[in-house]
Amino acid sequence: MLLHCRGADGADWTPIARRLAGAAHPRRVYAPDLRGHGRSDRPGNRPGAYAHETLRDDIAGFLGALGIDRADLVGHSLGGAVAYLLAQHAPGLVGRLVLEDVPAPLPLDPPRPPAERPEGDLPYDWAMIEATDRQRNAPHPSWWEHMSRISAPTLLVGGGPSSFVPQEQIAAMAARIPLARVVTVDAGHLVHETRPEEFLAVVEPFLTG
Repeated sequence: MLLHCRGADGADWTPIARRLAGAAHPRRVYAPDLRGHGRSDRPGNRPGAYAHETLRDDIAGFLGALGIDRADLVGHSLGGAVAYLLAQHAPGLVGRLVLEDVPAPLPLDPPRPPAERPEGDLPYDWAMIEATDRQRNAPHPSWWEHMSRISAPTLLVGGGPSSFVPQEQIAAMAARIPLARVVTVDAGHLVHETRPEEFLAVVEPFLTG
């Protein structure tokens, strides 16, 4: 299961999905659009519509609807946050976990200022941007406290010094997850897009076990 970053959609993973599905150890690959993105519903400003826990439950429901009782999760940025929350909440659902340049759920100081909406039609729901900014500024403390509940082998892929995500946060998050290790690919925040071959070179062997 490939979970995209904020503002993208499942198609962002197409080259990676093709490689994982057609690898030496082929697997069935899903890359859904998170709510508020792509072709998924846009619930707007309804209370809790874009809570991280709601996104988490969407993915759990997606797996349940397909009759999948265990899956490997690969999440980038926001998709990674959704993935680790699912791994905390329902450890039995997650076989292996890959977190691509995912910031630690720690309060921002100073907080991120309100974003200004771009002109024209957007490929995502602007209410999602506002809601996830609020949660990024003040994440629920349990997200950090419950990292130790993740039982899946976990690979954290950092984007290196050119990423806007503080890389020491990635290391700190790995230290809280029991079966975790960190690999850095100096590509900035968009690791799988900027350096897909290097990304696959570390992710494919990890997923194969």
